[in-house]
Amino acid sequence: MTYMEKPLSGRVLLDDTVPLTAVIEASQNAQSHTEYIIRVQRGVSAENSWQVIRRYSDFDLLNNSLMVCGISLLLPPKKLIGNMDRDFIAEQRGLQAYLDSVTQHPLLSSSLPVKKFLDPNSYSANYTEIALQQVSMFFRSDLKWEVLEPLRDLGWRIRKKYFLVKNKEQPKERYLLSWVDLGPHMFLSDKDLQSAMKWLTSITVPYLCPLLFSSVSESSAMLIRPFSETGSLRDHICKVKPKECYLKKYCNPKKREGLPLQDIKKYGRQILEGLKVLHEAGLFYGHLHASNVIVDGDVCRLVDVENGLLGVPSFLRPAFTQHRKINTMESVDVFSFGVLLYEMTYGRPADSVPVNHYPAAPSAAVAVSVLQSILSAEACKGTMPTVAELLQTPFFRDVHLQPSEKPIKISNRLKEALKAARQSNERRLQEEQKAFTKHRRLTRAQSHHCSDEERKRRKILARKKSRRSACDTEEDVSIRNNKLFHLLSGSGASSPPTCPSSPTPSSTTGLNSALGLPPNEGAQSDPPPAPPLLSSPDGVAGSRSALLSSIQTFRKGKLKKTETTDRSNPVI
Repeated sequence: MTYMEKPLSGRVLLDDTVPLTAVIEASQNAQSHTEYIIRVQRGVSAENSWQVIRRYSDFDLLNNSLMVCGISLLLPPKKLIGNMDRDFIAEQRGLQAYLDSVTQHPLLSSSLPVKKFLDPNSYSANYTEIALQQVSMFFRSDLKWEVLEPLRDLGWRIRKKYFLVKNKEQPKERYLLSWVDLGPHMFLSDKDLQSAMKWLTSITVPYLCPLLFSSVSESSAMLIRPFSETGSLRDHICKVKPKECYLKKYCNPKKREGLPLQDIKKYGRQILEGLKVLHEAGLFYGHLHASNVIVDGDVCRLVDVENGLLGVPSFLRPAFTQHRKINTMESVDVFSFGVLLYEMTYGRPADSVPVNHYPAAPSAAVAVSVLQSILSAEACKGTMPTVAELLQTPFFRDVHLQPSEKPIKISNRLKEALKAARQSNERRLQEEQKAFTKHRRLTRAQSHHCSDEERKRRKILARKKSRRSACDTEEDVSIRNNKLFHLLSGSGASSPPTCPSSPTPSSTTGLNSALGLPPNEGAQSDPPPAPPLLSSPDGVAGSRSALLSSIQTFRKGKLKKTETTDRSNPVI
């Protein structure tokens, strides 16, 4: 699907976290420039692919929009003379390497410039303008709130925009307003979603960021919560200001470093306590990462806990989709906690999961055991701990926190609706994991089948088979001749001598059987007359030797038809 599908309610079905791959298939000359034909595929299905045509100038515009990230992407330079030469087109293989570096980067691949470049039909809307219209319509009916400034590119989501607002009754306080499209993973009915969002605005938990206001329409939601001047946990790790563009802040930060051991233990324990509260209430999360944890003094609070209800896809979904055993919402949260704990320890996310090597770091010696229990290959295959088990580990158990309040209350009807929605999310995740596993097996088989070693092995086997077939054919002919030899030699030794003038009885059945031919083949003509019996023993031996020699060199194709004798007048 190359366009943004929407149901009757207007809800977006396109999952923006599904990775896009791009391959330059060909190039063509168009007047005074060269065009590159790019095959783009979403996810693992080859059916979900399309073509886009881009000029070098389009690559240059994309590169300029991504320069804010501070990463050297190595776009190949354009030739000033001879742009139409074949050598120039061949040199543009560097464009493929450029596309690979962009589509394989977790932050760049999810950015709007890259999405527009590869899939212009699905990302042609002006999302900032749409959000401004929605927010303006809301403020017309509620005069209590006022927009101070839009916070452009504050987050990585394309369909989520942020605004800094204030309450006219409290002009000194600053609040964060977010507008977001309802996502493809929403399984609550409109009525249940309204009830769930109203319930979220009413709860107060120490380790959950309070939601002050929510408004949900048939296709989008608007939320207001306190704005943190100190920023998120990732802002603390990367040493950046919270209002800056996320590509500038997180792609290549200059001063990132891991947190002190005491902060890792304290923040980790608080995050686990927040997850425990959500799970006990029946609310599924699935969106834990360093940017969704707000640091308020010495307390960490989870934000965007409503994302699961709104159906928006998780930032880490491409990562845990690759592991079939991470198929429940609690296991997803534990996996996400392991990724977050690694970033707190080393100051950067893990390159890949499972993690086989843990670099030396001041806080790593104590945290590695917990990381191994979550991010090792064995853990990802199904032995991952639960949130309750992590809280009982010595690493977090010794952290002293204020006594938690009573469990949050929730109606039975809403709890059942959340349970059904969670199960639907888990089934969808398991289906995606099965599709990914099938694609990975097929890719490995194709790669092995097309490898140079496999081709050499097949050629060697083909040669051996050909030689074996030739040897088997010669052996079959030799066996047939030997059978005939022994058959006739045995008959000559045991049969009594016959009169020279008497005819030899027909024995085509035995002869054809010895040769492996049908019984009746060659029955149209009589066999040639037997040789005369010689009186001399030496003559008999020589005649028999000549006969056996002719049998060994016998070939069916050399047989000649004989004239039919008149059986009505036999020789007496």
